[in-house]
Order: sequence, then C-alpha cells, then structure tokens
Amino acid sequence: MKWTELSILTTHEAVDAVTNILHEAGASGVVIEDSKELDKERIDKFGEIYALNPEDFPKTGVIVKAYLSASSFLAETIEEIKLAIANLVNFDINIGENILTLCEVDEEDWSTAWKQYYHPVKISERFTIVPTWEDYKPVSTDELIIELDPGMAFGTGTHPTTVMCLQALEKVVQQGHTVVDVGTGSGVLSIGAAMLGAEKVHALDLDEVAVRAARENVELNKMDAIVEVFHGNLLDTVKEPADIVVANILAEIIMSFTDDAFSIVKPGGLYVTSGIIGAKKDEVKEALEKSGFEIEEVLMMEDWVAIISRRP
Repeated sequence: MKWTELSILTTHEAVDAVTNILHEAGASGVVIEDSKELDKERIDKFGEIYALNPEDFPKTGVIVKAYLSASSFLAETIEEIKLAIANLVNFDINIGENILTLCEVDEEDWSTAWKQYYHPVKISERFTIVPTWEDYKPVSTDELIIELDPGMAFGTGTHPTTVMCLQALEKVVQQGHTVVDVGTGSGVLSIGAAMLGAEKVHALDLDEVAVRAARENVELNKMDAIVEVFHGNLLDTVKEPADIVVANILAEIIMSFTDDAFSIVKPGGLYVTSGIIGAKKDEVKEALEKSGFEIEEVLMMEDWVAIISRRP
C-alpha cells in the first residue's frame, strides 16, 4: 500500500492547530520535527548519549508530517488542509512560512522488517547468538547457543562491545562463580555467564523495558534458576561480593562508580568493562587503577575497547 506524506513547515505557535487539522483530515498520527530539539537540555536517565543530526531538523520553526492513504479524494483532502491552515491567520495564529510538500512512500511492516538483518552469528570460540525466529543446528558439541529476542531493549548480542564481553567471560568464568551484570540490557551477558558455569548471576538494569526483555530471554534460554534480573541503578541492588562483575555501559558511567565496583569484587576477582570508545581507554584505565584494580588485559574491536582488571 502507498501513502502520501505531507510535510508542513510552520511555527511553534501553530503546531497544535495544524496537528488538529491533520487529524481531522484522516491522519492517524503526526511526526513533529522541532528546530528547538537540537538545543534542548535532556535528563540523562539511562546514561544515553544524544547525538542528533542537524540535517534531520528545520533551521527554524517546526515541520509537522502526516501520512494519508491514497484515495480518489486525496487531492481534495490536501486542498482542504491547505485552506484550513491558511484560515488560522483569521484566529490570530502565526503560521509562518506555511510551506507544504508532498511525497509518496511505501508501507512496510516496521515491527518485523528489522528481523531480516539479524541472523545466527558465531561470536567467539564457543558462543553463537541465534535469534528466536531462526532455525539453527549446532556445528560442534561444545557450542553454546544463546537464543535472543532483543525486543525493545538495545542489545542484539552482536555489537563489538558485547562480543568482547562474551569473549572475556569465556576466558574467566569458572564453575561455581558468582557474577554481577551491570546494565544487562537484553540479558545476553548474564545468560552467557550462566552457560559457562556460573552458580549465581545477579543482573540489573535501570530501564524497565530492558528488565522485562532480559527476564524473557533468561527464561527462553532456561537459565532462570541461575540468573535473577533486578530493576536498579548500577550496583544499588547488589548486597553480596561477586567473583566477577561485568559492565557493558558507557565509559563515563564506568568511571563514575569504580570505587563501588572495587568494593563488590572479591579479592582476586575480576572486573570486565566494555562499552568504552577507543578515545576514552586511557581515562577508564586510570580510573580503574586509581580505585585499586590491576589491568590484566585490554581487548579492542573496531573503535571499541574492553578492559579486564583484577582486584588484588
């Protein structure tokens, strides 16, 4: 099915009125591209980095987009929209440049279209990440298969930072270890640690959506007897020391709680950190060493870094 996209460049003052006109014309929803978004201050709830592209926003004012299905009355509907918006000046509403553009777009099932890019991937000596909708047969007897449905939580298990964490866990996790997974996301690292022989895994995330997705993935992989997923910030929910702590989060966040991580890792235990962009490597190493950790190994993949450090 084809749709017609209407884009209307207007003012902040007129946004609500223009949106109402589009709804009355049959649009089920609108997209608003606001020039003020580029300078807007944001609350950093989950450690996000906001990198907005200026080319996606108008230089001034607001672009309001709506989508109308193709019909024999489309031309008349568009004319009615134009007249209704122009009439707003009679109500002392500034409509600004009021530039209307049209383009045709094809409908796509966006809820499932992304799945075509996600296939089984062997990411380490033993681990293979398999999406839940794919059929896959192991190629070796010691292969560890993690079934994953990322849902709305970031983390498909194939990003370099996650790959390096799983490779690091493969090296260090031993039977009976206790593991803490900070910022678990889709739960892939917790599942991996459990498959490697960890006795108990404490996973936590500040994002409620990630917590739900992680719990579903843990259950899907039949690791719910070992892995428990909590809603919490950093190490807030951790009450007991662990043999291994893993944190695949932003470098800035890692550096903010290295002292707390040191207090949670058992003497002789390991702290695996990833999500570190290459330019921040030395800063993170310095923060870890300042807290008392000894750097054991630095892994690199593309522009990303993972660090394995030990508490003496």
